[in-house]
Amino acid sequence: MTPKKLWYALAAVILLSFGVLGFFGLEIFRTMPPFPTKVVTTDGTTLFEGQDIKDGQNVWQSIGGQTVGSVWGHGAYIAPDWSADYLHREAELLLKKLAERDGLDYASLPAAEQAKYQVLLREEVRKNTFDEATGVITYSPLRAEVARELGAYYAKLFLGDNSPEFVKLRSAYALRAKSIEDPRKMEQMSAFFAWASWVCVTNRPGTDVSYTNNWPHDPTIGNIAPTSLHLWSGFSVLMLLTCVGILVYYYAQSKEDEVGVLPTSDPLRGMKPTPSMRATTKYIWIVSILILVQMVLGAITAHYGVEGDALFGLPIQDFLPQAVSRSWHVQLAILWIATSWLATGLYIAPAVSGVEPKFQRLGVNVLFGALIFVVAGSLVGQWLGVMQKLGLIENFWLGHQGYEYVELGRLWQVLLLVGLVLWLFLMIRALIPALKRKDENRHLLTLFIIASLAIAFFYAAGLMYGRQTHMAIAEYWRWWVVHLWVEGFFEVFATVVAAFLFCRLGLLRIQSATVSVLFSTIIFLSGGILGTFHHLYFSATPTAVLALGATFSALEIVPLVLIGMEAYHNYKLSKSTDWIEAYKWPIYCFIAMCFWNFLGAGIFGFAINPPIALYYLQGLNTTAVHGHAALFGVYGILGIGLMLFCLRGLYPDYKWNDKLIGTAFWMINIGLFLMVTVSVLPIGILQAHESITNAYWSARSAEFMQQDHMQLIRWMRMPGDLILGVGELLLVVFIFGLQFGWSRKGTR
Repeated sequence: MTPKKLWYALAAVILLSFGVLGFFGLEIFRTMPPFPTKVVTTDGTTLFEGQDIKDGQNVWQSIGGQTVGSVWGHGAYIAPDWSADYLHREAELLLKKLAERDGLDYASLPAAEQAKYQVLLREEVRKNTFDEATGVITYSPLRAEVARELGAYYAKLFLGDNSPEFVKLRSAYALRAKSIEDPRKMEQMSAFFAWASWVCVTNRPGTDVSYTNNWPHDPTIGNIAPTSLHLWSGFSVLMLLTCVGILVYYYAQSKEDEVGVLPTSDPLRGMKPTPSMRATTKYIWIVSILILVQMVLGAITAHYGVEGDALFGLPIQDFLPQAVSRSWHVQLAILWIATSWLATGLYIAPAVSGVEPKFQRLGVNVLFGALIFVVAGSLVGQWLGVMQKLGLIENFWLGHQGYEYVELGRLWQVLLLVGLVLWLFLMIRALIPALKRKDENRHLLTLFIIASLAIAFFYAAGLMYGRQTHMAIAEYWRWWVVHLWVEGFFEVFATVVAAFLFCRLGLLRIQSATVSVLFSTIIFLSGGILGTFHHLYFSATPTAVLALGATFSALEIVPLVLIGMEAYHNYKLSKSTDWIEAYKWPIYCFIAMCFWNFLGAGIFGFAINPPIALYYLQGLNTTAVHGHAALFGVYGILGIGLMLFCLRGLYPDYKWNDKLIGTAFWMINIGLFLMVTVSVLPIGILQAHESITNAYWSARSAEFMQQDHMQLIRWMRMPGDLILGVGELLLVVFIFGLQFGWSRKGTR
């Protein structure tokens, strides 16, 4: 297929996919569960004001939000899912009170008698009592009484009740003693928990399924998997098999040799780095430091799972609570990976065009200072927010937004977007001379610029929701950032950059590389854009979103079927000629990225992507398996590989200390594999069994998670963590050693 036809196909995929994504965004807005004006009892007593629910959402966000347990399944793993926890406790109390109304003790009744009260319970909680005309939700006096009791329970948990029961429970949940300091704020957060749980159990008008498609699984309240989950899960598997067959056929009949006549020497050996290219060295140094800091924070966060109020006896919860350590761990992961890729772009642009624009180095340095300011400011703001040093409005702008992966306050989001636009400006002005030449590189250059535009502007999706935006809408836009920005257009950017590098080295022919990259981008975005919906199955969205998410998330796996061929192809390139030995470790990072793409994004990703699987597994440690293997294994190791390519050009005259960088490479990959498979995955499997067998709340409960064998499995994570940590430390030592000498082994 010619590049022109591929461009038409790519344009069609992008336009159609975003058209559908936008249309169903409007549908989510139209059908989202209501924020009531108030919640009242049948006798007219006001239980909650609607504004209490909105303010309570902000209170929950201010203490860390999705870094302290989860709501609707999205968030951290140590504390429970608060919507599932609330529903379970509400059901227990209602069953007890329904039986007491008849003078009976529910717990001592035979199963047949208990079933009678379970039917009454479902009639109580599943009926939708929202009145569209008045905007009021009506509770029975009995349910209102239970809501007050649950409010008192959560007040003891979050305000710092010192009774042994709550001290132990806070330790299991890794909660600060006084996560909330204002009783009024606690009342508001209890109202938010009540509403978020009401959404999970109340039937959507005209259906017998809740707003969250009957998530979480809890048979007692009638939350069982609806038929749609089974149907669309089966359809997604059929789509996967069909499209894999088509892709394999296309690959077999159209694959041509991409390798041209190999150069006898390194084509980049004589290229002298320009001042702006050399200025990217500091980016790589700061990325190295952030890798180490992020690793330490990850270890602290993991330890909170076994010792929820200390670190080997040190009371760090008082000044570095789990909500902060996890926020910083996740945020720094995205920031160092993104920075490594931004640095690669700034390095590549002048190298491709052969022109250093005026003041380019100044721009690179200004951008570096701006990134440092945003990183430092956002981290400090998150700490201030979680430590309850800010008001709710100030927290939104400067502190912790409470949404996973986009935790930083709105001001820091805006400033980061400005920085990305500056990066885009620096990239394009350096590439303009190359674009003007209109040679065979123009297709890859154009795709490179499109990917760069997407990276700069798609982050703006995180600005599309406000402080009190409905969670269903906030989740929709949040996944635009996480899925489309991080998992989508960064992938395209990386594919184009890798192709550029191999072409510049003379290892690939530009024509075949252009066709291959365009085709790969079409295949990836065909599933990737609408695959965003697989994150929204149970975020109070209609069934159509579930259907689209199941179908197109299956298509995301299709290109990964042939990932072994890509890995083998990269391996052959690493052995193709003697001089390529200088690029061994960057290429090995690309090979490792292929492995983690297949395992982390492919196997571990598809294991939880079908609706019927995610119904039971969302928010369990199975999600963490996919998250670590895909985010660090794919994007992190690819970022490391891109940095090593840049470093090869920044220090062109020296051979590398292969023993040092080789040890770092293997320890990072082996450590990550052990961490994921020896500890996190077994915990996820045990949780999955509990969730499927009993209920979701049980798989997240302190009683289940604090069992001795679960604690032992957590401790089994240490060998993998240590190997990974030492590997990252050696990588940093190697990077700084290129500047200071110990990573050099003679001249080339």
